[in-house]
Amino acid sequence: MVRSLLPLSALLMGSAFLLFAGGVNGLILPIRGEAEGFTAASLGLLGTGWAVGYVAGCMRTPALVARVGHIRAFGAMCAIAAIAVLLSLVLITPWVWIPVRALSGFCFAGAAMIVESWLNERADASSRGRIFGIYTMVNLAATTAGQMVLTLGDSNGYFFFVLAAMVYCLALLPTAISATTTPRPLTQVSLDLRGLWKNSPIAVFAVLMVGISNAAFGTLAAVYAARIQLELDDIAFFASIPILAGAAMQIPVGIASDKFDRRKVLIGVTVFALLADALFLFTGATQPLVVLALSALFGATVFSMYPLIVAHANDHAEPGTFIQVSGGLLLVFGIGSIVGPTVAGFAMTSFGATSLFAITGVAHILLVLFALLRLKIAPPVTAENKALFQAKPLARGSTPETAALAADQSELDADQPSQKPTSTSSAENEPKE
Repeated sequence: MVRSLLPLSALLMGSAFLLFAGGVNGLILPIRGEAEGFTAASLGLLGTGWAVGYVAGCMRTPALVARVGHIRAFGAMCAIAAIAVLLSLVLITPWVWIPVRALSGFCFAGAAMIVESWLNERADASSRGRIFGIYTMVNLAATTAGQMVLTLGDSNGYFFFVLAAMVYCLALLPTAISATTTPRPLTQVSLDLRGLWKNSPIAVFAVLMVGISNAAFGTLAAVYAARIQLELDDIAFFASIPILAGAAMQIPVGIASDKFDRRKVLIGVTVFALLADALFLFTGATQPLVVLALSALFGATVFSMYPLIVAHANDHAEPGTFIQVSGGLLLVFGIGSIVGPTVAGFAMTSFGATSLFAITGVAHILLVLFALLRLKIAPPVTAENKALFQAKPLARGSTPETAALAADQSELDADQPSQKPTSTSSAENEPKE
């Protein structure tokens, strides 16, 4: 196993640097913005800018790579991301930070896609699952480490901005000096809402609601923690613990969803998310240990929903459409990620910090109601038609290439002839699920 991983070490190291820098940058901006007196609305727009850039990066990077090549495109993405971080330090104003954050999202998505395409090229049928699992663990560890490093210094200085920029530059070195071969062209997807809806209405609606909820929390969690007077160390834990809890919770959620109707499992998980929303809203908890425990409950639920939704959608997907369905749902998640931070930011500005969980609560209520409606309308997927649940990285860090890397070889071969989803005619069947 070690021998098979050695050729991939440069790619995994580059990805780790990329995610570490992203973790630092993603947390220092709301913390520093709050200290500088930015409104919650403007800090929410940072998340919106990131989501706009990220979706654009997922859609436009394949064409860029086709024109200039993988190595040049990856180097450009890392360099521009580093410049964006430093520009945020030089010009401390939300009107600069918001478009710069969008630029960061574009570059981050593009760089991640390129790394994943390299990994996908090196993975064969026997090693694909193992490589994907290691890649996921490396990214989770790097993101968490990037967030937790903020506990080691003063967020009011320049150190963490410079550190993030330096590590973005380090991310391009392993691939630039390695002998890794240039992979095939990147996976392309387009937003075919009609086709996705015909495949699985609940998956489209649920992933939109989860995008709203998760992006609102991911962007404004640090702002909420700062406004209830948590210390910097506790703020870093408040942002990191939910991610780890969500990753751990994917195991029992996946086992349950393979045995029972995934829609019922999704409803159950969402009910627990609503419990976390209500506890944040109505208890007024400010004690660090209590708040961190609630954040673990919240993260364990909301960050385990996305892979469950994708698994349900793929249960209904036609052979040869796995990557396109997963990539399309990712773009729908991106639309939710654009909406969520904006709405939550303005709500926090107008009604206080706890309104963050009012917004996530509304999204979760709507998800439960729609899922209950679909339970009455459509029958469950039979056991023989179910694909096995597969744990996935955070949707916010996923790209269409992640879906290609996660696919088994038969799915990848079936998807290969058509890189773009084909449109469906009105004469086709109604939604399956």
